[in-house]
Amino acid sequence: MACRRAGGMGGVQVATGPAAVTFKLATWNINSVRLRLPIVAQLLEAERPDALCLQETKCRDAEFPLAALRKLGYEHIEINGQKGYHGVATLSRWKMKAVERRGFCDKGDARHLSTKFLDGPAKGVTLHNVYVPAGGDEPDPVINEKFAHKLAFVDEMRDWFGADGVAKKKAILVGDLNIAPLEHDVWSHRQMLKVVSHTPVEVEKFAAAQAAGPWVDVMRRFVPENEKLYTWWSYRAADWRAADRGRRLDHVWSSGDVAAEARSLRVLKDARGWERPSDHVPVLADFDL
Repeated sequence: MACRRAGGMGGVQVATGPAAVTFKLATWNINSVRLRLPIVAQLLEAERPDALCLQETKCRDAEFPLAALRKLGYEHIEINGQKGYHGVATLSRWKMKAVERRGFCDKGDARHLSTKFLDGPAKGVTLHNVYVPAGGDEPDPVINEKFAHKLAFVDEMRDWFGADGVAKKKAILVGDLNIAPLEHDVWSHRQMLKVVSHTPVEVEKFAAAQAAGPWVDVMRRFVPENEKLYTWWSYRAADWRAADRGRRLDHVWSSGDVAAEARSLRVLKDARGWERPSDHVPVLADFDL
């Protein structure tokens, strides 16, 4: 598969098959939807995805900017919000219904939302929007409760996938999964082995969850595993672009039947430099469904 740089909004673009695309899906950890509403609008106006999954919305359902987003053509919006923390939302140009807002680890956190499309090119597809806990700074579950929570969350996802068969057919899972599993999903595999998001225990549990679906890693169908691929750059970097110490924390998974219809992928790296940016950037995947 050929790899080329995308023009316009920037990022990596990889394409195969015919140019015609029927369904465009975007996922983005926005790090406060109200604070960053202008760049959400920028993305929607420029790219016009059929659906956008947001994570870390950081607001209660009643405070979600429904009117502003509906004015942009996204009439169908489902939310799982929480005051000040976490939160996921799915915006669509097509009719959909909420299927489940699944709780994990008995925490009461708003970290999952599944919807099913009722019309449009993705009719019948179930879309899971997930925000996995970050896990804090210390990769030791004994002394760091946040890391223990993260590991338990991924284990619970694995058990759910295996028991319910959610990835058997017509399913997509996207979101900030907060784990960069592969060697070239981080800027330095050796230096990141003891850093939360790339530790061996996280990578092992992540792989087990993916296999339990089984889910296809759609992004790595287009970008070979020996090539660097990032979706996140730390706020701590004085010059994030020059340092380029990124990680692939955001993922697009699908059932095998949907993966077979994947046609292109873009990571909008330039969005990291937009006004008041998130530390994550949008990922867009196109499917001929």
